[in-house]
Amino acid sequence: MNTIPIIRVGDTLEMKKNHPCGSKQFTVLRIGSDIRIECLGCGRDMVLPRIKLEKSIKKIIQSEDDNAKR
Repeated sequence: MNTIPIIRVGDTLEMKKNHPCGSKQFTVLRIGSDIRIECLGCGRDMVLPRIKLEKSIKKIIQSEDDNAKR
């Protein structure tokens, strides 16, 4: 059974494939039916459909703000 990953604004996402700049890490800027992310390597920002993004995530690194609230 697949669990739905909980993605929050400020989280860092490690993807399965590299971005063309070579980085695999992105930060989450906005959440909705589409998710806006920013590459931590080159600063490129993009909007992807939630379903497509969830399939390409390898690991979610929660932001320090979220860890402090829990």
